[in-house]
Amino acid sequence: MHRYSASLARSFQADFDAVLNRKSDSVATMIGLDAPPRSGWAKLVPELLVSDIGASMVFWCDRLGFTIAYRRLEEAFAYLERPEGAQIMLSQRSGKWETAPLDRPYGRGVMFQVYVSSIESVQRSLEAAGWPLYAGPREVWRSVGDRQAGQREIFVLDPDGYLVMVADDLGERPLSTDLA
Repeated sequence: MHRYSASLARSFQADFDAVLNRKSDSVATMIGLDAPPRSGWAKLVPELLVSDIGASMVFWCDRLGFTIAYRRLEEAFAYLERPEGAQIMLSQRSGKWETAPLDRPYGRGVMFQVYVSSIESVQRSLEAAGWPLYAGPREVWRSVGDRQAGQREIFVLDPDGYLVMVADDLGERPLSTDLA
């Protein structure tokens, strides 16, 4: 079993402390640190292998509004959640779970969808940090069976190139041949 070095654990702790000490960011107001997710365990939670756990924590927490449910410093690992129930795990690359060479951008062929109550605060946070949007914002209506479901979306790449869609729900409406 691969173990992270003490220096990596100290570096992660320093990065983690720096994120926590940003008084203006959402991470500084965490409740329930080092506990199971407040929204319960999701049935599917992706774990992203990242090249810089500190940079990834800043992006996912400060920019996208996730909070830390718990972390394992000795493994440079964090389990994150949003109040709406979205959950994701971040793990510093170690070679342990890499089934093939991992070249940037990571996550080719996958997109992570995070549904939030409103995309405005996420978009403002990204803009304030000078973080470019990959696409959007846009409003889309998609057929879902006998109706359409609408959402507003923005797309952004995380520090390792994982594509993330952040969206909020606009509700449903009847199908219409005029709208298709």
